[in-house]
Amino acid sequence: MRPILEIRNIGKKYKIQHLAGGYLSLRERVVNSFKFDRNQIEDFWALKEISFDVKPGESIGIIGRNGAGKSTLLKILSKITPPTTGHIISRGRIASLLEVGTGFHPELTGRENIFFNGSLLGMKRKEIEQKFDEIVDFSGVEKFLDTPLKHFSSGMQLRLAFAVAAFLEPEILIIDEVLAVGDAEFQKKCLSKMRGIRNEGKTLLFVSHNLEAVEGLCNIGVLLESGRITHIDNSISKIIGKYLSAFGSTSASENAEWSSGNGSPYNNDVHDFQNISLTTENNDVHGRLISFGSKIKVSMEVNIHVADPTLNFGYAVYNESNQIIYWSWAKDWDGKIVVKQPGAYKVDTLIPEKFINEGKYRLEVFSVLHGLRQLVAIGEGPSISFEIEGGYRSVGLSPVFKWNFNQLE
Repeated sequence: MRPILEIRNIGKKYKIQHLAGGYLSLRERVVNSFKFDRNQIEDFWALKEISFDVKPGESIGIIGRNGAGKSTLLKILSKITPPTTGHIISRGRIASLLEVGTGFHPELTGRENIFFNGSLLGMKRKEIEQKFDEIVDFSGVEKFLDTPLKHFSSGMQLRLAFAVAAFLEPEILIIDEVLAVGDAEFQKKCLSKMRGIRNEGKTLLFVSHNLEAVEGLCNIGVLLESGRITHIDNSISKIIGKYLSAFGSTSASENAEWSSGNGSPYNNDVHDFQNISLTTENNDVHGRLISFGSKIKVSMEVNIHVADPTLNFGYAVYNESNQIIYWSWAKDWDGKIVVKQPGAYKVDTLIPEKFINEGKYRLEVFSVLHGLRQLVAIGEGPSISFEIEGGYRSVGLSPVFKWNFNQLE
């Protein structure tokens, strides 16, 4: 079977101009225009040597840090911008949703933009008319259908743009992180629609920082770093794991920025974290494999600047897909740690043996005041990675409960 997309040695180069002296007046700019040595022009490769094939029916998730080149790649695949090097062979009609309002005209009404955008996607008017009611119903903008698009909110524009792209039955659907603009209900509808498109055998290329959505939609993963493909695999879970292990976890020894306590995002007027660590009964330190039967001690060292009886600490555990498995507070809601004096403290707790299944995990600490105000929020705190071996290879927890057996008469 021939690929529906052949991507060969794609590169995209931009020129970056550095103006010496920062912001200049008009007079200075005119004078400096004759001084070519004052301006430095640098070549910047947003993409370089990108090559892979996409077969019909494949769902590919493209992930990477901000600035890795994901959106640039999708713009080239959508023929919005040409590549500097390489070429692409496409054997199917492409529909893309890259930015809110892409392919729409602000002066045209919602109704007119449906036909306008559909024609840009290569649809005939009769085809658009057949799908028109479904597009309007899905978008939920029927009340404003004859209003100029410039009066639509960004969310309304997104609803209409996605509906047009999804319902006009392209062979290849390309979706960027633009779905993050929509509300939770609409995102759920979009993901459900994309699953339907995938299940119909259509080809999907999806870029998102929502790793749970990527894993749920895609079966193939592409990892970009600094404009190059570092990993590509038929298992999206493996690619997500490589992404998280490379970019998604830090430790006290690896991240001197927060452990130093100077200018760190984890500092505030109330406290700052100095260190977090994991040890077992056998004093195994983090970074090594932890046996499934070991008790794991979680320790955090903090400097408290302002004593507050409602100050509380906790940790959250994430799996390889960046999903929270569980979280735990210091003591409980009715028994906060009472800090009477400012100073240095060590807070620790135990993770019971056989509580977490085999796999790779990330533990992140956080803190709150009054049980409401997050000083260091879940998803933003200092973290440490670890791996459990020797247990059961499945997602999440493995709690051991007491069972009673009573013989019946």
